[in-house]
Amino acid sequence: MSQKPHEEKQKDVLIDPEGYRHGVGIIIVNSKRQVFLAKRIGKNAWQFPQGGIKGSETPEQAMFRELKEEVGLLENDVKIIASTKRWLRYKLPPHLIRQYSKPICIGQKQKWFLLRLVNEEAQFNLLETDDPEFDSWAWVSYWHPLRQIIWFKRQVYNMALKEFAGKVLSKRFWEQ
Repeated sequence: MSQKPHEEKQKDVLIDPEGYRHGVGIIIVNSKRQVFLAKRIGKNAWQFPQGGIKGSETPEQAMFRELKEEVGLLENDVKIIASTKRWLRYKLPPHLIRQYSKPICIGQKQKWFLLRLVNEEAQFNLLETDDPEFDSWAWVSYWHPLRQIIWFKRQVYNMALKEFAGKVLSKRFWEQ
Protein backbone atom coordinates (compact mmCIF):
# COMPACT_ATOMS: atom_id res chain seq x y z
CA MET A 1 0.00 0.00 0.00
CA SER A 2 1.42 3.40 -0.91
CA GLN A 3 1.40 5.98 1.85
CA LYS A 4 3.40 9.10 2.37
CA PRO A 5 6.19 8.30 4.83
CA HIS A 6 4.83 10.69 7.47
CA GLU A 7 1.35 9.13 7.52
CA GLU A 8 0.51 6.19 9.73
CA LYS A 9 -2.20 3.59 9.38
CA GLN A 10 -4.86 2.90 12.02
CA LYS A 11 -7.31 0.19 10.97
CA ASP A 12 -6.65 1.09 7.32
CA VAL A 13 -7.47 4.78 7.93
CA LEU A 14 -4.89 7.50 7.36
CA ILE A 15 -3.93 9.82 10.21
CA ASP A 16 -1.44 12.59 9.45
CA PRO A 17 1.48 13.60 11.73
CA GLU A 18 -0.64 16.34 13.35
CA GLY A 19 -3.23 13.73 14.41
CA TYR A 20 -5.94 14.45 11.84
CA ARG A 21 -7.78 11.53 10.26
CA HIS A 22 -8.23 11.93 6.49
CA GLY A 23 -11.86 11.86 5.46
CA VAL A 24 -14.58 13.03 3.14
CA GLY A 25 -17.83 14.91 3.67
CA ILE A 26 -20.80 14.63 1.32
CA ILE A 27 -23.48 17.21 0.59
CA ILE A 28 -26.25 15.83 -1.62
CA VAL A 29 -28.64 18.37 -3.15
CA ASN A 30 -31.95 17.57 -4.87
CA SER A 31 -33.90 19.35 -7.62
CA LYS A 32 -35.48 21.69 -5.06
CA ARG A 33 -32.01 22.75 -3.87
CA GLN A 34 -32.58 20.99 -0.55
CA VAL A 35 -29.76 19.07 1.10
CA PHE A 36 -29.81 15.55 2.50
CA LEU A 37 -29.36 15.38 6.29
CA ALA A 38 -29.24 12.14 8.27
CA LYS A 39 -29.88 11.37 11.95
CA ARG A 40 -27.34 9.24 13.81
CA ILE A 41 -28.75 5.99 15.20
CA GLY A 42 -30.33 6.40 18.61
CA LYS A 43 -29.31 10.06 18.97
CA ASN A 44 -30.84 13.42 18.27
CA ALA A 45 -27.75 14.28 16.21
CA TRP A 46 -28.02 15.19 12.54
CA GLN A 47 -25.21 15.39 10.01
CA PHE A 48 -24.14 15.00 6.40
CA PRO A 49 -22.72 11.62 5.37
CA GLN A 50 -18.97 11.47 6.00
CA GLY A 51 -16.24 8.93 6.55
CA GLY A 52 -12.57 8.11 6.53
CA ILE A 53 -10.30 7.58 3.56
CA LYS A 54 -8.93 4.05 3.62
CA GLY A 55 -5.54 2.82 2.43
CA SER A 56 -4.68 4.07 -1.01
CA GLU A 57 -8.15 5.42 -1.86
CA THR A 58 -8.44 8.82 -3.45
CA PRO A 59 -10.88 11.24 -1.81
CA GLU A 60 -13.31 10.66 -4.70
CA GLN A 61 -13.13 6.87 -4.31
CA ALA A 62 -13.72 7.19 -0.57
CA MET A 63 -16.67 9.50 -1.19
CA PHE A 64 -18.38 7.00 -3.52
CA ARG A 65 -17.70 4.14 -1.06
CA GLU A 66 -19.18 6.16 1.83
CA LEU A 67 -22.15 7.22 -0.33
CA LYS A 68 -22.97 3.54 -0.94
CA GLU A 69 -22.27 2.38 2.63
CA GLU A 70 -24.05 5.16 4.50
CA VAL A 71 -27.03 6.01 2.29
CA GLY A 72 -27.19 3.28 -0.36
CA LEU A 73 -26.70 5.53 -3.39
CA LEU A 74 -24.66 4.52 -6.43
CA GLU A 75 -22.26 6.58 -8.51
CA ASN A 76 -24.81 6.93 -11.33
CA ASP A 77 -27.44 8.32 -8.91
CA VAL A 78 -25.44 11.53 -8.46
CA LYS A 79 -23.22 13.98 -10.29
CA ILE A 80 -20.20 15.65 -8.70
CA ILE A 81 -20.72 19.40 -8.94
CA ALA A 82 -17.71 20.51 -6.89
CA SER A 83 -15.25 19.65 -4.16
CA THR A 84 -13.68 21.97 -1.62
CA LYS A 85 -10.50 23.67 -2.78
CA ARG A 86 -8.68 22.64 0.37
CA TRP A 87 -8.98 20.20 3.26
CA LEU A 88 -11.31 21.44 6.01
CA ARG A 89 -10.39 20.52 9.59
CA TYR A 90 -12.07 20.20 12.93
CA LYS A 91 -10.71 19.15 16.30
CA LEU A 92 -12.50 16.72 18.55
CA PRO A 93 -13.33 17.85 22.07
CA PRO A 94 -10.88 16.30 24.58
CA HIS A 95 -13.45 13.86 25.99
CA LEU A 96 -13.92 12.29 22.51
CA ILE A 97 -10.22 11.70 21.81
CA ARG A 98 -9.36 8.02 22.20
CA GLN A 99 -6.13 8.31 24.18
CA TYR A 100 -5.44 4.56 23.90
CA SER A 101 -5.38 4.60 20.07
CA LYS A 102 -2.06 4.85 18.31
CA PRO A 103 -1.55 7.14 16.58
CA ILE A 104 -3.88 9.42 18.48
CA CYS A 105 -6.56 11.06 16.33
CA ILE A 106 -7.34 14.61 17.48
CA GLY A 107 -9.79 15.43 14.71
CA GLN A 108 -10.53 15.14 11.03
CA LYS A 109 -9.38 16.85 7.89
CA GLN A 110 -11.94 16.39 5.17
CA LYS A 111 -12.34 16.95 1.47
CA TRP A 112 -15.98 17.89 0.91
CA PHE A 113 -18.02 17.00 -2.17
CA LEU A 114 -21.15 18.65 -3.50
CA LEU A 115 -23.32 16.09 -5.31
CA ARG A 116 -26.46 16.72 -7.29
CA LEU A 117 -29.01 13.90 -7.14
CA VAL A 118 -29.61 13.10 -10.82
CA ASN A 119 -31.71 9.97 -10.30
CA GLU A 120 -34.84 11.28 -8.58
CA GLU A 121 -36.06 7.65 -8.33
CA ALA A 122 -32.96 6.56 -6.39
CA GLN A 123 -33.72 4.61 -3.25
CA PHE A 124 -31.93 5.77 -0.12
CA ASN A 125 -31.00 2.77 2.05
CA LEU A 126 -29.60 3.52 5.51
CA LEU A 127 -29.21 -0.22 6.19
CA GLU A 128 -26.74 -0.88 3.36
CA THR A 129 -24.08 -2.17 5.81
CA ASP A 130 -24.08 -4.42 8.87
CA ASP A 131 -23.12 -1.40 10.99
CA PRO A 132 -25.42 1.46 9.91
CA GLU A 133 -24.76 4.99 11.18
CA PHE A 134 -28.15 6.57 10.53
CA ASP A 135 -31.77 5.69 11.32
CA SER A 136 -33.59 8.59 9.64
CA TRP A 137 -33.07 11.27 7.02
CA ALA A 138 -34.71 14.37 5.60
CA TRP A 139 -34.41 16.92 2.82
CA VAL A 140 -33.82 20.31 4.45
CA SER A 141 -33.21 23.87 3.32
CA TYR A 142 -29.63 24.70 2.31
CA TRP A 143 -28.52 26.53 5.49
CA HIS A 144 -30.58 24.43 7.95
CA PRO A 145 -27.74 22.00 8.83
CA LEU A 146 -25.83 24.81 10.56
CA ARG A 147 -28.56 24.83 13.22
CA GLN A 148 -28.49 21.05 13.64
CA ILE A 149 -24.84 20.03 13.57
CA ILE A 150 -22.86 19.41 16.75
CA TRP A 151 -20.87 22.48 17.81
CA PHE A 152 -17.36 21.21 17.05
CA LYS A 153 -18.21 20.47 13.41
CA ARG A 154 -20.16 23.70 12.80
CA GLN A 155 -17.23 25.73 11.42
CA VAL A 156 -16.39 23.04 8.84
CA TYR A 157 -20.04 22.83 7.78
CA ASN A 158 -20.17 26.60 7.48
CA MET A 159 -17.01 26.67 5.32
CA ALA A 160 -18.24 23.88 3.02
CA LEU A 161 -21.74 25.35 2.63
CA LYS A 162 -20.34 28.83 1.95
CA GLU A 163 -17.91 27.49 -0.64
CA PHE A 164 -20.69 25.62 -2.47
CA ALA A 165 -23.47 28.22 -2.04
CA GLY A 166 -22.67 30.04 -5.27
CA LYS A 167 -23.20 26.83 -7.22
CA VAL A 168 -26.34 25.56 -5.46
CA LEU A 169 -28.13 28.88 -5.12
CA SER A 170 -27.18 30.12 -8.61
CA LYS A 171 -29.79 30.49 -11.34
CA ARG A 172 -27.44 28.34 -13.46
CA PHE A 173 -27.49 25.39 -11.02
CA TRP A 174 -29.07 22.94 -13.49
CA GLU A 175 -26.59 23.82 -16.23
CA GLN A 176 -23.81 22.24 -14.15
